[in-house]
Amino acid sequence: MPIDSRVDAYIAKQADFARPILIELRARLHAAHPGVDETIKWGMPFFTHGGKPLANMAAFKAHASFGFWQRAGLPTGKEGEAMGQFGKLTALADLPDSESFAAMVAAAVALIDDGSAKPMRPARPPKPAPVVPPELAAVLAADPVAADHFAGFAPSCRREYCDWISEAKRPETRDKRAAEAAIWLHEGKRRHWKHEAC
Repeated sequence: MPIDSRVDAYIAKQADFARPILIELRARLHAAHPGVDETIKWGMPFFTHGGKPLANMAAFKAHASFGFWQRAGLPTGKEGEAMGQFGKLTALADLPDSESFAAMVAAAVALIDDGSAKPMRPARPPKPAPVVPPELAAVLAADPVAADHFAGFAPSCRREYCDWISEAKRPETRDKRAAEAAIWLHEGKRRHWKHEAC
């Protein structure tokens, strides 16, 4: 039973009501599937099988939560009440019985093993290329160095400049932003360059 000390540390710093719930969930997972691995992802305990996400748990101010990664294949009827699938867990009595829990673990492992586990969300289509507002187009036409820097940026960086200028409601504001953009682009700076060193 591989134990990650970071999960111990996570549990130890939770509220009194949450610690027994997290300890029990962890113990049940390991009992149901002795080969489960532990780690910390996104600041919370995660359990994996064969390197793939199996389940996670977390504690909050007034409740704890638990959920399987492939939720669509393992409904509980409490989805949407809180993060995870078991609703807001405030006491050990809120957990399903051990036998039901073990069956869900086995089903979740089977989803991974047979390859039928699918991503939780469909992949998003790529965003269209940003529409360069006229004010920015004028800046780029007047300064080849700025235009080269702009063209060398990733689409997301170009979009940040385009959106920043085009979202201004007043023409004066768009012109002011375009003037600022001209300076930054000439220097090869991205739109949020001031925050990059933070």
